[in-house]
Amino acid sequence: MADEELVDQKKDLEDSCQPKCVKPLLEYQACVKRIDGDDTGNKHCTGQYFNYWSCVDKCVAPKLFEKLK
Repeated sequence: MADEELVDQKKDLEDSCQPKCVKPLLEYQACVKRIDGDDTGNKHCTGQYFNYWSCVDKCVAPKLFEKLK
């Protein structure tokens, strides 16, 4: 068992959950497009970015912990 390469199952689960979080992704992409060209650095899309990954994480968590048991 020591010679086996470990595989991060979270990455595969994230890939499978991303299509379920299209709305937050589109909101993030719209924000990025809206602030494109802002040279002041005052505008950002941090909230939308975290909303997207929060959606993905909520989808991944139950599946991941089932596999870790």
